[in-house]
Amino acid sequence: MEEKIGQLTRDCGEEIAAAGSENALYAVRVKYLGKSGLISDLMKGMKDLAPEQRPVMGKLVNDARGTLEALFAAKGKELHDAELAARLAAEKIDITAGEDKLTGKLHPLNAVRRRLVDFFVSMGFDVMDGPEVETDYYNFEALNVPKDHPARDMQDTFFLGGNLLLRSQTSASQVRYMEDHKPPLKMISPGRVFRNDDDATHSPVFHQLEGLVVDKGITMCDLKGILDSFAKHFFGKDTKVRFRPSYFPFTEPSVEVDVSCSMCHGKGCKICKGTGWIEILGAGIVNRKVLRICGIDPDEYTGFAFGFGIDRIANIIHSIPHIKLLYENDIRFLEQF
Repeated sequence: MEEKIGQLTRDCGEEIAAAGSENALYAVRVKYLGKSGLISDLMKGMKDLAPEQRPVMGKLVNDARGTLEALFAAKGKELHDAELAARLAAEKIDITAGEDKLTGKLHPLNAVRRRLVDFFVSMGFDVMDGPEVETDYYNFEALNVPKDHPARDMQDTFFLGGNLLLRSQTSASQVRYMEDHKPPLKMISPGRVFRNDDDATHSPVFHQLEGLVVDKGITMCDLKGILDSFAKHFFGKDTKVRFRPSYFPFTEPSVEVDVSCSMCHGKGCKICKGTGWIEILGAGIVNRKVLRICGIDPDEYTGFAFGFGIDRIANIIHSIPHIKLLYENDIRFLEQF
């Protein structure tokens, strides 16, 4: 009996070593350790032994079972690791393949918008957007543009009826922000706006970025400092900024802001129409009425606001002659970026 157990253990060990897969190993396990396996047959044969031999033979059988269990476990791990490695190798993806294929990039308009937002966020500005379908109150009245104000004729607005309209400026977000935040505050509002305007430099749909700062003692010098840093960052360190008097109902005083032409450096060219300057935005000190409407005491706080077309900045940076090129999705145009 003892010799039979030894031989069975050796035979099983050889079959375990020869198993080439987890399925083959499982078949060997069933053959030797299954309910009807060879080890079970040995246990059943112990009834024919003398009573004093049974404990000795039982220990030999259990030791043999323990030895085989250890061999099965070791071989099982070996086969599992090998099969897993083979499967992973077969499913491996070469991420370097196709290096000669074209990859997508940000649209020039989105790339410029991201740069603008990053610049102002680095200066401590919060970012906010508001609804594109706006009320007349936020788009006009809260910005000191009542229904009979002639300034409404300056913007060809898309009215939707029921006191709703497609926002013609992101300035509406400034009002919403001032209603929810008290000074000191700094915010920008980039977003899509709509006006019934269509030519080489205007589109019915375009993008604006409005900026607002409100605190105690804010002056036009603070506005000039911010815009000077902005111009040098985007158009070159030698860029100069020029203020020209203008009019906006929501700022007083108001200015148009020009930068020296980055193409001719002020000498005059086709880009700047021979003037040496390019108009980029409108700005000014926030009108006292607007502060009061938003619940801010104009005797205690002052502020400045500015707004420009993101599309216009993109056109200037990349010397794009027509705003429509940004929206036509012509692959010949986009490939240049």
